[in-house]
Amino acid sequence: MNQTKPKGHPKGLYLLFVTEMWERFSYYGMRALFMLYMTQALLFNKELSSEVYGSYTGLVYLTPLLGGYIADRYWGNRRSIVWGAIVMAIGQFLMFLSACYYETIAIAQPLMFIGLGALILGNGLFKPNISTMVGNLYEKNDNRKDSAFTIFYMGVNVGAMIAPLWCGLVGNTGHPEDFKWGFLSSCIGMLIGATVFQVFKNKYLRTPDGKPVGMPPVSSTKQEETKATGASTSYKRISIATFFGVILFLLFSINWESFSNPGIGYFEGADWIGAMIYACVIVMPVFIITDASLTRLEQKRIGVIYIIAFFVIFFWAAYEQAGASLTFFADEQTDRHIFGWEMPAAYFQSFNAIFIVTLAPLFAMFWSFLGRHGVEPASPVKQSIGLFLLSMGYLFIAFGVRGVEPGIKVSMIWLTGLYLIHTMGELCLAPIGLSMVYKLSPVRFSSLLMGVWYLSTSAANKFAGLLSSYYPEGGQAKSFLGYQVENLFDFFLLFVFMSGAASVVLFILSGKLKKMMEGVE
Repeated sequence: MNQTKPKGHPKGLYLLFVTEMWERFSYYGMRALFMLYMTQALLFNKELSSEVYGSYTGLVYLTPLLGGYIADRYWGNRRSIVWGAIVMAIGQFLMFLSACYYETIAIAQPLMFIGLGALILGNGLFKPNISTMVGNLYEKNDNRKDSAFTIFYMGVNVGAMIAPLWCGLVGNTGHPEDFKWGFLSSCIGMLIGATVFQVFKNKYLRTPDGKPVGMPPVSSTKQEETKATGASTSYKRISIATFFGVILFLLFSINWESFSNPGIGYFEGADWIGAMIYACVIVMPVFIITDASLTRLEQKRIGVIYIIAFFVIFFWAAYEQAGASLTFFADEQTDRHIFGWEMPAAYFQSFNAIFIVTLAPLFAMFWSFLGRHGVEPASPVKQSIGLFLLSMGYLFIAFGVRGVEPGIKVSMIWLTGLYLIHTMGELCLAPIGLSMVYKLSPVRFSSLLMGVWYLSTSAANKFAGLLSSYYPEGGQAKSFLGYQVENLFDFFLLFVFMSGAASVVLFILSGKLKKMMEGVE
């Protein structure tokens, strides 16, 4: 019997595209202004701003682990997405109120931190569940999935492209009192996304055979029996994971200088948020892969996700300087004049998204061309190429600032070139990674493992904040693991070495990883 091959994509994909587009508008609109708001309105110094930025973006990608668990066990994807969107809208509104009272620090700071907390919690419910639903719209072996994730990723970048342009226009005016309009725009964008999803979800979010996608899980009698017999084992695993999590948390919190300097307390200046993120990055993957229900093949495939996720940390830690140190560079040392008009520094954060929207179709055609000729690289090789291009982007801008004194502005061609090269690297890594996680994950752990994927991004963003704090200011030399950062050239070379080394190691491991994937590619 001949079956007609489906043409095009289900309408549910475009609903998820629009929902994610507005959520990314909300996130990137706020992010484009966040560092500038802290330094120009709240008058934080660069080091403190970088620390807050790293903690916020790190936690934003940590909570998807919790959101994935809630969806898989209790709420389902739909309910998690709706509530996540509502909580994020509340967070953006609190940021708006904070900016309204920026001159009164006693009001502005608490409102900002409460708003950040709401954004972190809401994103945790939203992020892993909308990504998972993309794959659920298709049959298991449907070869349209890769292109579906690429289309979905375009939605991410359409929102990321528009947000800094609009929010930068109304918020990054050079007057601190205007930041509030950018935050309010982010709030409205999130509400639009939530409304569209709520209105159309029942009509369009369905499997090919018409069943609704993203509903709360229904436990069968067999599943209930399995839960009952395995309850004691689960509690034991949770207890062991919690114990080791606490130990790692304390180890990451210790100030090791205290052992050589008795005048310093063991936990003096501890980064509690960073310690929590790094402890979770180790404990949660181990907790999942030791689940007794996993087969040997499933464990191997999950192992591939973990190895790739480790290298992704180095990619995003360097890439996410866009919202941190590169924002300082755009604001202070980039000549932004175009025919007499000075472009807001926040606009640079749209460059990457503009390049993605332009280049993504070309990359999709390029991979298809290589695939037709049997020479398409495996996913790990593509991702090692992405890391290499990231390194080359920083090498490009390093030459642009070599010998440049603090306060001297350089042509915007250097920053523009960096974003162009980084975009090509991102297109080799990010959409391929989302598709790979979905294909390698056991169905019962799909949202949870998507949360683990974002957990690596959590560690990367926290690490990005730490690295951003080494941005040179005031002629002060800084040292990172013995590497001296005295100027911008030294600072950018740090990322060249880090991402370049990660690229080489991942390329060497790619053959082994392809074998572990066993026919998933």
